[in-house]
Amino acid sequence: MAELDIGQHCQLEHCRKRDFLPFVCDGCSRIFCLEHRSRESHSCSEVTTIKEKLKSDTHEPYPCSFKDCVEKELVPVICPYCEKNFCLRHRHQSDHECEKLEISKPQMAATQKLVKDIIDSKTGEIAVKRRKGAKNSATTAMVALMKLKMHAEGDKSLPQTERIYLQVFLPKESKEKSKPMFFCRRWSIGKVIDFAASLASLKNNNNKLAAKKLRLCHMTSGEVLPLDHTLESWIAKEDCPLYNGGNIVLEYLNEEERFLKNVDSYLE
Repeated sequence: MAELDIGQHCQLEHCRKRDFLPFVCDGCSRIFCLEHRSRESHSCSEVTTIKEKLKSDTHEPYPCSFKDCVEKELVPVICPYCEKNFCLRHRHQSDHECEKLEISKPQMAATQKLVKDIIDSKTGEIAVKRRKGAKNSATTAMVALMKLKMHAEGDKSLPQTERIYLQVFLPKESKEKSKPMFFCRRWSIGKVIDFAASLASLKNNNNKLAAKKLRLCHMTSGEVLPLDHTLESWIAKEDCPLYNGGNIVLEYLNEEERFLKNVDSYLE
């Protein structure tokens, strides 16, 4: 009687055991017995390749170079000026106090001291008159802007060159009188209103058929800014009392109202 040729030999060199139900590895496609069917037991070349690839793909996260910052990023964020690595929060020159900034640190410190001295020396009626003036002088504008930058709230991901800082006087019914905020210069007035309302936790019915809606108004003239205009288009106007570091009023008005009455009362 002829001998039946059933099964196959294990292809592991030191085994070569004949198995009647051989196993085919789905990694290297070789044939193995029951004992050596797993990839680990026969040192599958596919497993070795995957491990080497994973090992080559892994790397340490990149730490931020800014003082006392412990943030790390999966990809390098290099400042093109000082060539140091930073996290996303400190990637801009002004955010990590870049040593290659155009304004040197001693000059900046002197400017900040001058600003502080001016702010501390102006009280009472003089301070009120300065706030009422839209563009009294370059010094007043600089003081207001520097003061706002220290406390303003906004989208931290916005580059410094895109920011417009404003002291936003809130509706009369609000608990707070005003809040310092910053917005993107390319935003529409409508988006500025929505963002300011969110920061100040105000009720916003601008997308509903409500009796009154939130509107931005000039601090001096009380004029209502059109919703479809950009913030930048009003900042750029020579005869406009709105400027970077200035004041603006956020108030609930009827649909047909084009001017805010008694605008001076917001400064009292």
